Amino acid sequence: MSNTQTSSSVNWEIGPIFRAMLRNKVGAILIALQIAVTMTIIVNSVYIIVERSKEMQRDSGIDNQNSFSLNSVGFAENFNTPVTVEEDLNILRTLPGIVDAVQINAIPNSGSGWSMGLKTQSGVEHDAVGTAVYMVDEHGINALDVEIIAGENFTATDIGLRVVGQITWPNKTILTKAMAENLFPDIPYSSVVGKTVYINDVDPMIVIGIIDKLQAPWVGWNNLENVMLSPERMDFKGSRYFIRTEPGQRDRVMKQVEELLANSNTGRIIQGMRSIEETRERSYRGHTAMIKILTTVMIILTIVTALGIVGLASFSVNQRKKQIGTRRALGASQSAIVRYFMLENFLISSIGVVLGAVLTIALNILLVNTFGLDRIDWFYIPVGMLVLWIVGQGAVFGPAKKAANIPPALATRTV
Repeated sequence: MSNTQTSSSVNWEIGPIFRAMLRNKVGAILIALQIAVTMTIIVNSVYIIVERSKEMQRDSGIDNQNSFSLNSVGFAENFNTPVTVEEDLNILRTLPGIVDAVQINAIPNSGSGWSMGLKTQSGVEHDAVGTAVYMVDEHGINALDVEIIAGENFTATDIGLRVVGQITWPNKTILTKAMAENLFPDIPYSSVVGKTVYINDVDPMIVIGIIDKLQAPWVGWNNLENVMLSPERMDFKGSRYFIRTEPGQRDRVMKQVEELLANSNTGRIIQGMRSIEETRERSYRGHTAMIKILTTVMIILTIVTALGIVGLASFSVNQRKKQIGTRRALGASQSAIVRYFMLENFLISSIGVVLGAVLTIALNILLVNTFGLDRIDWFYIPVGMLVLWIVGQGAVFGPAKKAANIPPALATRTV
């Protein structure tokens, strides 16, 4: 059959198909609505999954594969934190397999940390730019494996000692490139070196360096790369160490460090030892759970929709057996019968996906306004429509083949 004849046959069949659908409009409407709802949920779910997956793959700026952290908590009455920290760092930095180590107040992507606000002018009424704060000494740059792209690192003489309850800050800081650009959007980040910023609104800090990238502890924060380094060690009962190892040495070194530090000072407890990869995995568990839940929902919805289409098509075939037999007796080919049911489903699916496109946009607007998500990319909608068309055609093919196998002799039988 030529393409012209096929097109004419399809056009001729649309009228009878619509009339047949009107006689069973409840079933057609329910399937169309089911397709619309399925498309709405699937398209928005896929978009959320893609966005969450991208967030989980963001570069933290540190050497995740070869780094770990641990906590040292003193309990002895004569426990001297500054002395213990100095001894611990001397041991760690000379241990084979360790690149560098630093005392730090928080771990990137850990979910817990310090935050402050920085201003470019003191005492001026304007919102401060939020930033995560990492307190480190001059080894922090090397231990974290970040790169100074402008300015210079802290020196040993810059490092102060923070005690419990202290509200004052050092007079120097290092910022990430993202933080520098947020504070001074009108000048190149390299020109931020030498500028003065204000913490606590009045305490001045001179920016002496800019690092390429370092993420804050809170993976759900919109300003994840807004970070400042403060040149300080901490005189707290609990100390946190960030340790970077040579490639492939992390697991071996972790076991050795835990035993070594525990034995070096019996007036404290070593706990919370985790690789940075495990720390990130814990912080992103919410993302992982959401991806699994949405994937399960999409699979179930697709199966239910396909079964609904199969059920409607099978019901339609059983209701029209004699009619189909008559068409076969009048010379309709099996392919014509299959085409009839495929076209009928295509029309129902088309109504469903068009309605689904409208609902998809409406749901996305609701998600954007309620949860601050980004607007969905335009191409998700046509891809979703195509997928639902394919699902519909695949689901109806079985019942359509069953209809095509109805013998012409059935038309002569009486019920």
